[in-house]
Amino acid sequence: MLPAARPASAQSCSLSITPLAFGDVDVTANAQVNGTATATVSCSGTILPVGVCIELGPGSGGGTNAANRTLVNGANQLRYGLFSDAAASVPWGSGAWAAGGASPVGFNLSMPGGTGSRSVTIYGRVYSGQATAAPVPYSSSFSGADAQIRYGLLSFLLGCNLLTVTQSGSFNVTANVPPTCRVTTSDLNFGPVGVLTAPHDAFTSLAPTCTNGTAYQIGLDGGLSGATNPTLRRMVKGGEGITYGLYRDTARTQAFGNMLGANTLAGLGSGLAQTTFVYGRVPAQATPSPGAYADTIQATVTY
Repeated sequence: MLPAARPASAQSCSLSITPLAFGDVDVTANAQVNGTATATVSCSGTILPVGVCIELGPGSGGGTNAANRTLVNGANQLRYGLFSDAAASVPWGSGAWAAGGASPVGFNLSMPGGTGSRSVTIYGRVYSGQATAAPVPYSSSFSGADAQIRYGLLSFLLGCNLLTVTQSGSFNVTANVPPTCRVTTSDLNFGPVGVLTAPHDAFTSLAPTCTNGTAYQIGLDGGLSGATNPTLRRMVKGGEGITYGLYRDTARTQAFGNMLGANTLAGLGSGLAQTTFVYGRVPAQATPSPGAYADTIQATVTY
């Protein structure tokens, strides 16, 4: 008599994925931001190789395809993609998401001693060109069919659809757009001036860039002389000087200083550069000796 054959135990696999946190994303810098997560598949119950496919769907934030998913906060959106390579050239999709237009990531897992595991990197990219995104936290959650493995005792090369056993995991993708401001400046040049028997006017531009909906104020300090009156700043050459003023309006009636809420310039960010102007005036005064007179002004954005 032959002893009865011992039944083989069935394979069992699980999926775990770490959070993918992009951190702070300064959308006004117009630069892409990259992040990574790690997906780990662990299997047991067989000594035979196990074919595994990891599928990533659109997530709760949705998306038009695997390279164009969406992080959301209410009606606010931030576009990103998930990829299987650091160059973000191979989108990571799912057989359960036909609109994703991308394949799952598959491999054959060896099972020495009846157990095996493998970790792979998920590469994420938040795209540039989203300067008008609101300064709020964004997220998308993945669970169920949006984060699952298909596995079985077949090679994944035969097709993920032939791997009929599924197991789900879960993870979150997050990003935060903080309130941010920056300002670009240009010089103010009164040009060649003879005797100062009459006022001489000139103007220049400032271009603040603040996240969409962010209230800000631009202030101009008193220059190298530390003038407390914005209309009595001084350009100097050696020990000589020329008095001048900076204003917020073409009529030169609204002084441009750095007292918040008093003589600063207020605005509301759009995420794009907003050009504004600084109007200068050299009033009539005693004319110093000929030469180049200059001052340095610091512009500060408070938000």
